[in-house]
Amino acid sequence: MAPLMFAGLVLFLIIGFPVAFSLVACGLSFAILGIELGFFQPAFLQGLPPRVFEILSNELLLAIPFFTLMGAILERSGLAEDLLEGMGQLFGALPGGLGYAVILVGALLGAITGTVAASVLAMGMIAMPAMLRTGYDSRYATGVVAASGTITQVIPPSLVLIVLAQVLGRSVGDMYLGAIGPSILQTLLFLAYTLALAVVAPRKVPPLPEEARTLRGSSLAWTILRAILPSLGLMFLVLGTIILGLATPTEAGAMGTVGAMLLAAANRRLTPALLWQGMATTMQITAMVVFILIGATVFSLVFAGVEGGNWIEDLLSDLPGGRTGFLIFVNVFIFLLAFFLDFFEIAFIILPLLIPTAKALGIDLVWFGVMVCVNMQTAFMHPPFGFALFYVRSVTPASVLTRDIYLGAIPFLLLQLVLVAIVVAWPESVTAFIPGGTGIDPATVTIDIPLPPAAEDIPLRFD
Repeated sequence: MAPLMFAGLVLFLIIGFPVAFSLVACGLSFAILGIELGFFQPAFLQGLPPRVFEILSNELLLAIPFFTLMGAILERSGLAEDLLEGMGQLFGALPGGLGYAVILVGALLGAITGTVAASVLAMGMIAMPAMLRTGYDSRYATGVVAASGTITQVIPPSLVLIVLAQVLGRSVGDMYLGAIGPSILQTLLFLAYTLALAVVAPRKVPPLPEEARTLRGSSLAWTILRAILPSLGLMFLVLGTIILGLATPTEAGAMGTVGAMLLAAANRRLTPALLWQGMATTMQITAMVVFILIGATVFSLVFAGVEGGNWIEDLLSDLPGGRTGFLIFVNVFIFLLAFFLDFFEIAFIILPLLIPTAKALGIDLVWFGVMVCVNMQTAFMHPPFGFALFYVRSVTPASVLTRDIYLGAIPFLLLQLVLVAIVVAWPESVTAFIPGGTGIDPATVTIDIPLPPAAEDIPLRFD
């Protein structure tokens, strides 16, 4: 019955029903059918109210509205303008200089806001006109704006990492520490691509004209300092306090929101209209996440009741190649799903089905979660449904064709897949930043010790 239930959910999603309602409808329908046919015990449904209450009372999930509101305020606070102006002037004399500025500012904004939309929209509205005026190739310009915004999904304090920590049952601090290496590598890959393009085809990424480089010396230093100092302050409030154990993600998100409001007020951008727009966006995203999580809880409870977990574990454990084969399957599977589902849906629906097999194969769940996070960022860059591409389209002149936006995303999408391969082949890129991290779950490691003949067939396990 478990395969039919999974196929039913896929059918609901293909038809186009809202994800949250599809999960609830599929779960309850198969629960009723299973009770009638004797495949499902009604006692399982008694666990549903406590699970829903646990979701609604989970303090960790409060970080989602705080980070969303912080990102919405920072998008209009003037911080991105100051950062891009300073970085653009600093690298402007170099071929590809504006590209370097966009990538580095995208990483900085990602380390502050935690939301892709805020980063892409802010940089698209500010950097895109300057790049097109300077003569940048439209495909590169749109691609680098979209891609640099998606770094936000990997770099702490990413909302995705908070969600994955909740699903995987690991601490947010460990997830953040594990994501530091991949986020740095992703930034370096984008910078390296821009450098290669500047060497091979400098016409596509020309330097700023002399008359546009208006800041020099002390004025340039002051512009950069004025932008960097608030950024570093917000990064410590949000990211530093979590990693150092001074604040929970919810507390850090609250402090970051206050910091964003103070920054907007200092730049005379804090208006009732800005707050209203930010709160409306926050309400929509938070409601969507909560409803999807409740729907996923209903589906997973019934799925477990029809022994779906055993079916998935048996199915994945028999893959050729063992642990390596499982990791290859997971990455290909999630990459394909990302064409149709966003990261919330993948995290709440698909990931819980994969966790038991990952545990059985001895895979460290922090490393596994960061790997999945790196893979899921491609969902924002997939033509034709990538959200980052839609954000770029909304702030790009009509003279730039949608086809060029899609084609411009492909090189950066390939670089994201290169990062997935690096994380899989080099676990230390994640675990090196985590105290005691190895890429292997110590709870599942069996250590062989010589035993007396009478007990040689008894395995010893050290937790």
